[in-house]
Amino acid sequence: MNILIIEDEADLAAAIGDYLTLQGATCDFAYQGESGVVLAQAQRFDVIILDLVLPKKGGFEVCEQLRSEGNNTPVLMLTACDTNTEQLKGFQAGIDDYVIKPCPMPLLWARLQALYRRDHPPAAQLSIDTLTLYFKELRVAREGYEIKLTPTGWKMLELLALRSPEVVSRAELEDYAWPDHGPDHEVDAGNFNVQLHQLRKAVDKSFAYPLVRTLVGVGLCLRKKTAFNA
Repeated sequence: MNILIIEDEADLAAAIGDYLTLQGATCDFAYQGESGVVLAQAQRFDVIILDLVLPKKGGFEVCEQLRSEGNNTPVLMLTACDTNTEQLKGFQAGIDDYVIKPCPMPLLWARLQALYRRDHPPAAQLSIDTLTLYFKELRVAREGYEIKLTPTGWKMLELLALRSPEVVSRAELEDYAWPDHGPDHEVDAGNFNVQLHQLRKAVDKSFAYPLVRTLVGVGLCLRKKTAFNA
């Protein structure tokens, strides 16, 4: 994912860039509104992270100018303002989503991925080893046998499949499968563990080897069987 970060706080921009780079993204930076517009015009980005308060040209003006020029790159606005008026003004200017600063990095990454997927929809189906996800039908099968999942289990498996064979942190799974829990409300550990147990039982229990794997202290992944993890 190629991301433009328009943020005048250099330390914050660097911290965001470092985290996103670790997730596999590439980042360019602009520290003023006008230079952000120039970069957005000159290059193709998958998503733009746009601060609301910027020198020379504010975030609303930047977004309005890009939209008026036909630039439809998804824009995620960073703002310290959480009033309905500011949020409405942002959407009227053409933003696609927003997060309130300070924002947990996993939540920021999850929001960016959601915007990316909106413009880059997955294929109709995706197979990992003997497991196949049918996205349009919200259906899962392994070795031809239908697998029943809860809606939350589907979301967890979907993210693991889309990121496979990468490791997905628990925080990322929570943000993806429980998108409304908010930065100040943690997902109940018991609920998470129950959903994970049900997912493992559905996907792995009746088959010769597991696909849902845990890296202790790191996260979960969906990986096909190899000679090293048989």
